Amino acid sequence: MSAPFKPRILAPAGDTPAFLAAIAAGADAVYCGLKRFSARMAAKNFTLSELAALTALAHEKGVAVNVAFNALLKPDEIETAAGLLSDLSARVRPDALILQDPGLIPLARRMGFAGEIHLSTLANASFPEALAWIGGHLDVDRVVIPRELSIDEIRAMAEACPGRLTLEAFVHGALCYGVSGRCYWSSFLGGKSGLRGQCVQPCRRQYVQGKVRDSFFSCLDLGLDVLVKALKTIPKVTDWKIEGRRKGPHYVYYTVTAYKLLRDAGDDPTARKTAQGLLDQALGRPITHYGFLPQRPYVPIADGGETGSGRLLGAVKGGGHNLYLNPREPLLSGDLVRVGYEDQPGHGIYRMPRAVPAGGRFHLKRQGAVAPRKGDPVFLMDRREPALEREIAALRERLAPGPDIPEAPEGIRAPAPRQGGDRAGGKSTFMRVSWRPGAGGGRMEEGFWLTAEAPDSDPLALRPSSFPPSAIPPSLLPPSWLPPSLLSGPGGKAAASADPAGMPPARARAAWWWLPPVIWPNPAEARLGLIARIRHLIEIGARRFMLNAPWQMALFPDAIAGPPLRLWAGPFCNIANPLALDLLARHGFSGAIVSPELGGEQMLALARLAPMPVGAVLAGTWPLSISRTVSGRLWPEQPFSSPKGEVAWARRHGPDVWIYPNWTLDLREKRGALEKAGYTLFVTLAEPFPDAVPRKDRPGLWNWEHGLG
Repeated sequence: MSAPFKPRILAPAGDTPAFLAAIAAGADAVYCGLKRFSARMAAKNFTLSELAALTALAHEKGVAVNVAFNALLKPDEIETAAGLLSDLSARVRPDALILQDPGLIPLARRMGFAGEIHLSTLANASFPEALAWIGGHLDVDRVVIPRELSIDEIRAMAEACPGRLTLEAFVHGALCYGVSGRCYWSSFLGGKSGLRGQCVQPCRRQYVQGKVRDSFFSCLDLGLDVLVKALKTIPKVTDWKIEGRRKGPHYVYYTVTAYKLLRDAGDDPTARKTAQGLLDQALGRPITHYGFLPQRPYVPIADGGETGSGRLLGAVKGGGHNLYLNPREPLLSGDLVRVGYEDQPGHGIYRMPRAVPAGGRFHLKRQGAVAPRKGDPVFLMDRREPALEREIAALRERLAPGPDIPEAPEGIRAPAPRQGGDRAGGKSTFMRVSWRPGAGGGRMEEGFWLTAEAPDSDPLALRPSSFPPSAIPPSLLPPSWLPPSLLSGPGGKAAASADPAGMPPARARAAWWWLPPVIWPNPAEARLGLIARIRHLIEIGARRFMLNAPWQMALFPDAIAGPPLRLWAGPFCNIANPLALDLLARHGFSGAIVSPELGGEQMLALARLAPMPVGAVLAGTWPLSISRTVSGRLWPEQPFSSPKGEVAWARRHGPDVWIYPNWTLDLREKRGALEKAGYTLFVTLAEPFPDAVPRKDRPGLWNWEHGLG
């Protein structure tokens, strides 16, 4: 008789105390990052020497170690990444690597890594067919699935997992407003990319729309608590992941202990109550089930309130220079206390220098230009319990000195450029993408349009006022985006004749067809309708498609009769280095639009190293973020502003909400340099601004001058 299925508990660790707390709590595995190439650079993270010692101790205790090497790789970082991967493989020997960038998959193997490779949630493998393709074409053992999925969608994903491929699902921790891998907010506003682990969390700010000031985008924490029993019925979900590499050891210990109880004794009412009590004491934000239960989905945003982490201790009392706190529970020496909220004057974080009893007095000193204010809430963010501190200390004593591993790169060269393909003749092509309501009464969610390739058009003649669809030159043909809601007729079957807007087959053949940046498992009829529409378009002669995730290759048949397809990787694929381009070329892509986040020098260098044709987003309205949820207090199509005066607006496209800035990306004056470097296809995204949103006249160079950090 086989043993019952027992998923592993995967704990976060951003520093040594948190790592040791995970071991003390009995985690099955720990995930952590180095000081480079981690998608959580705000965490302390680890040197190679530190991680080697901790990994040896973890293995001694039967705990696996997964290293998150999950940042987007820039063109000039290949040698450094190769050297780190070589040292990880030879000197640290973790059990798994977590990768976002597809180019790192073959690089890790070339550098000798023999453990498992896990595809990060930032890679956005969000629909079942993607898993079948990944399992059949990439050297990947596990996929970390999006937090937005319901239990029914997780089951659909599991059913599509081939062979050895398994899934990892988040069960607890912070929620990002944007879909993982589809948020550029921090990069666009502050030059700090979330895909590089440098997010400054602009979604956590308070924004103003009309007379309402609110945290429209700041999410509560995900917490499945007792609902995790549903995941135990899905053996392909082998690991339950707890988010929190910026959290302290208290949070790690309490969440790991709670989910172990729920896994091992979840049918026992006493154990369930104990586990929920531990989660209440873990000092995170209030929790939400989000969309896990499809029949009872929650908007994970605390409308009308704040979402700061920690447990409320009371409020600031006194006045003038005599401000103090009377905590409602005892405070321990070393506890971390937060006063107020980040966007508010007087916000501060205090490390307790001594213990304070419940009802005692702790004086608050000014930490910035503004002192705390009477009435400001005070929260316990992290704590140093003596019992846990003793366990951590005992484990620390067992740490052997780590080997002396220099943090210097050793490396390999980028793959040599390939010639031919869409580069033939040295001519560049211009494509202009525009959006407007589709058929069916003009409702926004029913689709978008774009313009076809127009080899003779000159983008330099386009001015911002010409972005709206009404100004599309008549010589350009209007093919369509392919959002799932647009693409199916009754019963999910594709229409047998023209496209959804009645487009003649001749125009379908001339068009570039763009797939959406995110495809969800449900509603299944919409997803299957998308697949049917793609096949129908191919049957009537369509040959040019822009895929916005590498795994969307799964939606195309392996062998197509007639002329070959031109399948390009779109800008939402986040391609930023020649290794990723090489992988795409080896799997049938004709070319790629590189990541718009790259700086100018990086874009030019990438084209010179590219092993396939490359293109660029030249101008237009690039989204700050794409989300599956929206606050009930936020009005779409209306401007809202940040505390720094930045204006943006929201629009629903299909099942998702897109957030846009009120200024446009504009690299048109850089086209000559891009063409000289080797770019052959240019795209302009023309999103019509709502009438209520003022367009700001400002340089739209994004990261061109200062580069992607």
